[in-house]
Amino acid sequence: MTTAWLVLAVGEARQHGGNDGYDDNPRQHYSWDSTVPNHAHLAVGDVIALWDKKELIGVSVIHGIDTGTADKTVYFCPQCKKADFKRRSRMTPACRCNQCGATFDTPGHKVKTVTTYRSRHGRTWIDGRGLLAGAELRALCDSPNSQLSMRPARWEKLRDALLATEQADAVSGLAGQQYKRVPIPGGHRFAKVRTRVGQAAFRAALLREQGEQCAISGPAPADVLEAAHLYSYAETGEHHDFGGLLLRRDLHRLFDSGRIAVDPETDLLDTDPGLDAYPAYAELHGKPLELSLRPEHRLWLTAHWNTHRADS
Repeated sequence: MTTAWLVLAVGEARQHGGNDGYDDNPRQHYSWDSTVPNHAHLAVGDVIALWDKKELIGVSVIHGIDTGTADKTVYFCPQCKKADFKRRSRMTPACRCNQCGATFDTPGHKVKTVTTYRSRHGRTWIDGRGLLAGAELRALCDSPNSQLSMRPARWEKLRDALLATEQADAVSGLAGQQYKRVPIPGGHRFAKVRTRVGQAAFRAALLREQGEQCAISGPAPADVLEAAHLYSYAETGEHHDFGGLLLRRDLHRLFDSGRIAVDPETDLLDTDPGLDAYPAYAELHGKPLELSLRPEHRLWLTAHWNTHRADS
């Protein structure tokens, strides 16, 4: 499945708050750095759709990503030290913090070294003005209510929405770009990565409690079982008691993305209709889990359901 990204580009009107903004030219390139969530996930061959919150600006395929390093000035509220504040053009003091409510004229600042990224996507650019409104674009994202400036979306859904517009022929050509082979560099490089502290102990505890068994598909070798958090570990950074299940690797990915969920009213598995084409996954729909749930499990699974199925 091709990855698509909905990225925010509203020029000088954008409220950057904690930084000085980015040098973007929507038709040619889009810039970001390592302070932006999802910064390292965009790749050559991905679809990039630029919008200004109101409507689609245009869509293309990334044919190159330039990286580098730079010193970046980061601004923050002098009271609570958060970077979430708004600059006001007609009021004084000139800034107001969205976190603590403090008002001030001059924000605090510090300089940090960041990795810079710039996509190159001018070859296949399709102008999108007037094609899709902001609400339509949000609905195509994996997390429609996300406030991130770079949001993953489903290319298949975006493609189908664009094919229904006057740019259908151009979109068909864009779709063909997804299957062009690009050279894959080899070798190795050293990189700093963020690891989950305590993840190994968390998995070991689940193996002791649940045995070598995937909670969705049943018995499986420990080698293919992963400790799946039933909540966003990225947001909390904590391992909660009875906050996880052992899942086979592929099912873990589908659970995290919401394509498989557990109906809190029936305790039965609910699969995304898009999985109906794959019998091994389609047959899971309507089946119970392979272990007895505790109240804590039900609490997290209900939150997961509300996140991914509340609007269904």
